[in-house]
Amino acid sequence: MPFLPSTRLMLFMLGSIGLITLPHAWHIPPILFGFFMLMLLWRLLAVWRPHYLPNRFAVFLLMLVGIGLLYSQQHSVFGRDAGTGLFVVALGLKLLEIHGKRDVYVIVYLAFIVAVTQFLYEESILMAFYILLVCGVLLATLITQNSQAPQTLPALKAAAAIILQSLPLALVLFVLFPRLEAPRWSWLDDDAQAKSGLSDTLEPGSIAELSLSPELVFRVKFDGELPPASQRYWRGPVYANTDGVRWTVPPVLGRENTPDQPVFSGPTYDYTLMMEPQKQHWVFALEMPAQFANGLRRNGLYQLISNKNPGDRAEYRISSSPTFNSGGISKSERRENLQLPGKPSEKIVELVKQLQGRPAGPELFIANLLQHFRQENFHYTLSPEAMPDKPIETFLFERRAGFCSHYATAFVYLLRVAEIPARVVGGYQGGQMNAVGGFLEIRQADAHAWAEAWLEGRGWVRFDPTAAVAPERIERGVDVDLQIASGMVNFSPVQFDARTLSWLQRSQQLWQSVDYNWQRWIINYDTANQQAFLQSLGIDNFIKLAYWLLSSVAVVGGVLSWRLLRTSRRRQDPALVLYRQFCNKLSKAGVDVDIGDGPQTIAARGKSARPDLAEQIEGITAIFIRLRYEAKADADDLQALKNLVGSIRV
Repeated sequence: MPFLPSTRLMLFMLGSIGLITLPHAWHIPPILFGFFMLMLLWRLLAVWRPHYLPNRFAVFLLMLVGIGLLYSQQHSVFGRDAGTGLFVVALGLKLLEIHGKRDVYVIVYLAFIVAVTQFLYEESILMAFYILLVCGVLLATLITQNSQAPQTLPALKAAAAIILQSLPLALVLFVLFPRLEAPRWSWLDDDAQAKSGLSDTLEPGSIAELSLSPELVFRVKFDGELPPASQRYWRGPVYANTDGVRWTVPPVLGRENTPDQPVFSGPTYDYTLMMEPQKQHWVFALEMPAQFANGLRRNGLYQLISNKNPGDRAEYRISSSPTFNSGGISKSERRENLQLPGKPSEKIVELVKQLQGRPAGPELFIANLLQHFRQENFHYTLSPEAMPDKPIETFLFERRAGFCSHYATAFVYLLRVAEIPARVVGGYQGGQMNAVGGFLEIRQADAHAWAEAWLEGRGWVRFDPTAAVAPERIERGVDVDLQIASGMVNFSPVQFDARTLSWLQRSQQLWQSVDYNWQRWIINYDTANQQAFLQSLGIDNFIKLAYWLLSSVAVVGGVLSWRLLRTSRRRQDPALVLYRQFCNKLSKAGVDVDIGDGPQTIAARGKSARPDLAEQIEGITAIFIRLRYEAKADADDLQALKNLVGSIRV
C-alpha cells in the first residue's frame, strides 16, 4: 500500500509551509515564488484527488524547469537571494513526492530552514513573532504525524508547550554561546537593494527628494541633556569639487594624518548612535566627533567612517563637542576649496563687490551675504523650479526659491569668488524626540546641507544660510509626518512632551521604543557587545565562559527534566476511587480480582463467588459504568455508588 498522509496532517503541513514562505513573495523573483505557489496548490488539490499527483518522470521535468528558472533569475546558487530561491523551489518540488514518513520529515525540516532565511531580510520583532507562530504550527505537524489519534487543538497545545520549555535554554545559549561574525568576504554576497539616502554627489534637488521620505536613518540616545536644537548637526559627506552643477566628495586618502587636529572646548555630549542599514560606510556623528568607539575612524574631512558592513545595523559610542578649532589649512586644501568651474559671470562678481567681498575681510562678507539672503525676498521650498543651466546664477538672480542645497552651494560659490576657502557639508539636522523612549529619531526627511568656511585663527567654521531664510528649520526641525502628507514645508511644534502627545502618537512612539530596544539588545548583540557583557560578569577567558555555559545548561536542563519527568499529581476520579474500594472488599471476600479485568468480568466472578452480595455487586457495577463511560450520568449516581460500596460488609 502506498503511503497516504492523513488529510489533517497534510492541511497542517501545507498551511504552515504557505505561511512560512509568504513573506518571501517580496524577497525572491515573482516567477520563482509563482512556481512554488503552483507546486503548493497542486499538492493541496491532491489532498482530495491523490491521482492528480505527477509521476516520477513529470517530477523530474518539473525539477529541470525549477533549475532553469533559478539560473535565469539568479545566475548562481550562492548568495542570499540565490540560496533562498533554491530552498523555496526545492521545498515546492519536494511536496509532490511524499512516499513515506521520511519525506514528511524532510519537508518539515526544509520548511524550518526556509523560515530561518526570513531573518536574512528582516529582523524586526514583528517578523520574529510571526516566524515563531508559524514554526509552532509546523511543529504541530510533527506532533500530528506521530500521534495515534491526532487532534488539532491538542497538537497546537503540545507545540506551544515544547516552544515555551525550550525558551530558557535558548536564552542561555543566546547570551553565553560565543558569537560568530560573518567574514568580510561574505559581504560581497549581500543583495544590493536600493537604499535611499545621501550620496557622494550633490545635485540640484537631490536632498529635496529625501524631504518626503520617512525612512529611518539612525537613532541617538544621549547620556545626559540633549544639545540645543541649533547644534544638532549630524555630519556626513563633504562636497568640495564642482563643475557648476554637481558637487562631489574629493579624495580623502592621505588626509588622516594631517598635522593639525581639532582642538575641542566647551561642553561635550556622550551618546549611543545606532545606524540603520545603508549604502555607505558613513556614520553621522554630532558635529564635531571628539572620541569614538573602535571600528570607527575620522577622515581628513572630519567625517566618521565605519569598518563594519554598512548593510547591517550597528551601534557606536561617540563623544562630540560642538565648539572646536580645526587649525590651519594646507596649500592643497586651500586650492581645492577655492576651485571654481570657470570664470564667474559679471553678475556674480558685481554681487560679491556689493557685499564687500575681499577687501573687507571674510567675517564681514559672510555677515553681509547672510543678511542678503534674509532681506532680498528669498524663499525656502521643497519643490523649487528646475534650474538645469547655470543653477547658482539662476537661483541667486531669478528664482530666489530653493531647498537647503541651493542655499549651501550658492553660499559656498560666492565665498570662493571672494577668495574665502569654503565647501558644502551634507548630513542631517535636528531629529524627532521619542518622548517615551528618550531618544532622537533621525529620518531621511531630516537631510540637510550647510556650508563651511575656513577662517584664520578659527579653522573650519559652520555657516548655515538656510537659517537666514527659514530659522524654523533649524530651531524647530521638520514635522516629518505632516510634511510627507502635505508635500509642503512643515516644522515641528516649539515644545512638546509625553503629556501633550495624542494617544495615537504615544502608541506610535511606544512601539518605536520597543523596536529600538529590540534592535539594541537582541539584534545588535554581537561579539563586542557580548564580550562587554561577559566582562561585567567577571567572565574574561574561555575557561570561565565554558564553566558558565555548562553550568547554566545543566541547571536549566535539570529544572526542565524535573518538570517533565516528575509524577503528575492529578486529582483522581472519585467514582474510580470508590470502585477500587469495592474491588478491595471483594478481594477480602475471597473473589479473585485481577488488574486487567473489566467491570463486567469482575461482577460475574463476584456474583458467582458470593451470591449473597449479587444485588449490591450488580448495582455498583451498573452505576460505575454509567459514571465512567456514559455522558448521561445522574448527579445523584456518585452518592448512590458511595452508599452501595459502604453497604458491603465482609
